[in-house]
Amino acid sequence: MTEELIILTQIIFIDLVLAGDNAIIIGMVASKFDPHKRKKIIFWGISAAVLLRILFTLITTYLLMITGLRLIGGILLLYICYKLYVDVIKGQIEKKDIKVDNSSYSKAIFTIIMADVTMSLDNVLSVAGAAKGHFMLLIFGLALSIALMAFAANLIARLIEKYKWIGWLGLLAILVVAIDLIYTDLKLIL
Repeated sequence: MTEELIILTQIIFIDLVLAGDNAIIIGMVASKFDPHKRKKIIFWGISAAVLLRILFTLITTYLLMITGLRLIGGILLLYICYKLYVDVIKGQIEKKDIKVDNSSYSKAIFTIIMADVTMSLDNVLSVAGAAKGHFMLLIFGLALSIALMAFAANLIARLIEKYKWIGWLGLLAILVVAIDLIYTDLKLIL
């Protein structure tokens, strides 16, 4: 297999495992509103999430070029692997009841933005690390992440619940990226 095909496969499994959380949060927040308002909140919530993903991807890609930060990124991904193992593989996901002030659109959209800020870093860091400077694969990973977040989150969650091997492959892909980031930086530092 060529390097690009390996990277593409890693990116697909990373996105499959990580993209669903954001869409679930958006759906949970929107569900607190009547159907007419719900569509607008979903639209604006996903729009804000897309803009944040693009911004985070650009920043992360630049930061991963700096020696020392790949090591930190790799360590962060090791922690994310552990969290995914506990949450997805062992099935110990806590059902969180998100507190939503349903008095205004802006408060609901702000809740979605805050959730996306805290949950996007793992996806962006994993995809940027896996892309290894292949700009087109990075763009594909970003687009796939957005598409999965917007359209297929519930389906992905059900598939991972039914077929645990998808979660294991995603976890393995993130682990490989983490080890590669750490190794690359240690090689440069030492």
